[in-house]
This record gives sequence, C-alpha cells and structure tokens, in this order.
Amino acid sequence: MTRFTKAVSLSAALFAAAFAVTTSAQEIIRTGEGRNFFNNIYIPPGAETLYLSGAGADPLPDGTYGDMEQQTVDTFNKFKATLEEQGWSMGDIVQVRVFGVAGDDGEFDFAGFNRGYQQFFGTEENPLKPVRSVVEIADLVVDGWLVEIEIRAVRMPK
Repeated sequence: MTRFTKAVSLSAALFAAAFAVTTSAQEIIRTGEGRNFFNNIYIPPGAETLYLSGAGADPLPDGTYGDMEQQTVDTFNKFKATLEEQGWSMGDIVQVRVFGVAGDDGEFDFAGFNRGYQQFFGTEENPLKPVRSVVEIADLVVDGWLVEIEIRAVRMPK
C-alpha cells in the first residue's frame, strides 16, 4: 500500500466517521417516555417547525360541542387534516399544550381528555408521543368548548 493509498483510505474513513456523527446528530431525539408523553425532546438545528394553536371542537348538529373526549378527538382530527394538507403528520407533533375547562364539579375531565388523546399518540399508526402540558382553567372564549389545544410540529428537512 502506497503512502497516497493510505492517505486516501484514512481520509475516507475520517469522512465516513464525520458523516455518521453529523447524520445521527440531525435526528429528533425523544427520551423519558411516560404512558402518554415524553419528558424530553431534543430538536437539532435546522429543523422545520409548524405551530398550530387556538383549536377546539366544531359544533355538532344540535349546536353543542360534545363531552371532553369528543371535543379532544374533534380537535386532533382537525390538526391531523391541517398537517396532512401541508405534507406533515401526527408523528411530527413534538409538543401539545392543553387548556381544559373545569366542569361543574370543579374538576377537569382528565380521563375523558386522555381517552381522546390516546387515539392519536402512542398508537400502532403513530407510536410517537409529544411532550405535553395540561392547564386547568375556569373558561374559554368559545361558549361550550371544554378544551383548547396548541401544538408544535417539528421535522428535519427532506
């Protein structure tokens, strides 16, 4: 093996190692998995972001909005349609912020919210889960809404 061949081989090996580090560093990393969410999500530089906020349920034919589970499902279905129209997916969601109205008993229907939420995250279709915050509030601007949700979606450029 000549000195030139050794130098080319060493250069190729160093380039391959550098490329492997760069490639793996460009991944979205999720850690601290809980039942319904991750505790930490690392977003590398250069990621594309999309924010969707202020979403709640659409009214039903009778003018009401349904219970907490139904409103949660309706809201996430609207997010799913918006994401897919723009070439994104529910798996791209990395953060969910929830504002939930306490019921007449003074409690937020967390079980109803989770039943709706679990139809979209940690499923066979979408095994990924975002980080999540849930804030209980007294009321929302739209009469009848029990929940308003904001999301942040992130993906690496294609």
